[in-house]
Amino acid sequence: MDKIVVLDGFTANPGDISWDCFKKLGELTVYKRTPDNLVVERAKGARIAITNKTVFSKEIIEALPELEYIGVIATGYNVVDIEAAGRQGIVVTNVPGYSTESVVQTVFAHLLNLTQRVAQHSESVRAGDWVRSDDFCYWSGELVELSGKTFGIMGFGAIGQRVAAVASALGMRVICYSRTASKIDAAGYEAVNLEKLFAESDVLSLNCPLTAANAEVVNAENLKLMKSSAFLINTARGGLVNEADLAAALDSGILAGAGVDVLSTEPPQADNPLLEAKNCYITPHLAWATLEARQRLLRTAYQNVESFQKGLTVNRVN
Repeated sequence: MDKIVVLDGFTANPGDISWDCFKKLGELTVYKRTPDNLVVERAKGARIAITNKTVFSKEIIEALPELEYIGVIATGYNVVDIEAAGRQGIVVTNVPGYSTESVVQTVFAHLLNLTQRVAQHSESVRAGDWVRSDDFCYWSGELVELSGKTFGIMGFGAIGQRVAAVASALGMRVICYSRTASKIDAAGYEAVNLEKLFAESDVLSLNCPLTAANAEVVNAENLKLMKSSAFLINTARGGLVNEADLAAALDSGILAGAGVDVLSTEPPQADNPLLEAKNCYITPHLAWATLEARQRLLRTAYQNVESFQKGLTVNRVN
């Protein structure tokens, strides 16, 4: 019977989903979290290791000669040294596409909060402002109607395409920037260059992977191209944003607001400038974490392992 170890199961499954299906596949041990200095000890003797964010470096992989499979319970697999795994004949899989609808939902949760000032007004009501009001209603700050505005999308993969569909359903003009402009045209949206994306977007949503080419693409130079009334939404990767530049743009009024679900370092450092920036709403990397998405995540992770044991690997990334 295969020894299976889950090294950091808590974030994907804090207890509201069962791991029992994995017990059908082998002798299962689940750890909530594993510090770097305990990875080798806990994975020793395992044929199958499951990780979310626990790192499998070259040194760790070489110290685990019995390991044949690393299953990443996430879409990104940068926590694994893919070359080292390949040299050792280790299969590495991921789980693509499980959270698309949930991430799209979070994009618009942030946008609707920024345009309708939901959190701000709820806090105001709790503070007694409506009770003391002379009128039947009030609002603090400008409220923004989305219909007729321009929604810009950076990236046109599965998430970007669904974001485009929802923005279009809200009556917005959709423009997109991607390396695959033909896909944008085929979907009936307008493909634009990067400068036009920043300059014309009333809302700019980042929905692309982080690469060396687009790291800190949201920077002082590009932010100056944007409308002072525009909003930035980032549910992709924190490294796409120069956080100091974005904080300065928000504090100086170059940009109206930002909704951010990801930061460059997670958990963030206490001195991250976005934590105190004006009109910046931050959620703790939760876009992927609806119950339904996490159920799909574990179900696919189970199917990945089951297929591996049958010699039919799916979702292999190396």
